[in-house]
Amino acid sequence: PNVGIVEVPDERLADIAAIFNPKAITPATVEFVDIAGLVRGASKGEGLGNQFLSHIRDVDAVLHVVRSFEEDNITHVEGSLDPVRDIETIETELLIRDIASVDKRLEKLQKNVRMGDKDAKKELLVIDIVFPKMNEGILVHDIELTSDQRLLIKPLSLLTDKPTLYVANVDENEIISEKRSAGLKKVFDFAEERGNAAIRLCGKLEAEISNLEDEEREFFLEEYNLHEPGLDKLIHASYDLLGLETFFTAGEKEVRAWTISKGISAPRAAGEIHSDIERGFIKAEIYSFAELMQYKSEAALKEAGKIRQEGKNYLVQDGDLIFFKFNV
Repeated sequence: PNVGIVEVPDERLADIAAIFNPKAITPATVEFVDIAGLVRGASKGEGLGNQFLSHIRDVDAVLHVVRSFEEDNITHVEGSLDPVRDIETIETELLIRDIASVDKRLEKLQKNVRMGDKDAKKELLVIDIVFPKMNEGILVHDIELTSDQRLLIKPLSLLTDKPTLYVANVDENEIISEKRSAGLKKVFDFAEERGNAAIRLCGKLEAEISNLEDEEREFFLEEYNLHEPGLDKLIHASYDLLGLETFFTAGEKEVRAWTISKGISAPRAAGEIHSDIERGFIKAEIYSFAELMQYKSEAALKEAGKIRQEGKNYLVQDGDLIFFKFNV
């Protein structure tokens, strides 16, 4: 598989750096793992995709890139264009793979339950709900479970239990059109029906954009009336899908962006930097990005009484700038 680590686009980072003038600026990053496309029968060894499914077991979300453009010179493995059919094919192959994983786990669980393992018994109760429905063709994230039950099967890293984003690869005309073609509308309707997210990108344009210098890229995007490159759009959609947000640390040495889940406490956010900071957390000194832009320096923020002291129950907000105090 191809692995790409890309920087999360965030204009706030440069604005913060302009005030602190640090030696280093470190953006947050996202890792994408690209495996060969799954074809019908992949779970039985057809195509190359099945060989690489093990490489995406530990990902946080699954993105399905499906063709949504007509092109006579590029053949489709199914002989016709139907992105929703392609999504269903991919999801069926992922489900078959998940069924095999659960089947393998089931044998071990039953053995452990016979030996009196209470944790195994709890997990088996959830598997007994999930497994029959999977065999009926229902994806794991569509099976009704409590949050505690879902947590019990999380270690199985089931691919159809992960948040999903459908990426429709469209042509140049459709990427700039405000309207959606009938085929693209089907993808978005299908996504809504399934409770998943969907975006459209033009792979051909993205390939061209990736080879341009910054100034040329800006001009190119303006020509096509696009607000941002498709990669940025994909990263932002992935952030939304996973419920992520960003906080910052800033000083003379480094200004850095950190990715966290929405709604986590200050100590847990500190743990993203180092486990010792989480363990020895005392308090956090916090102000917002908007406040920094208004007052232009930490000294001015302090004078205005805008730097807050927050304890372990504080829930970090997107755009917070934080200085953690800890003792270990």
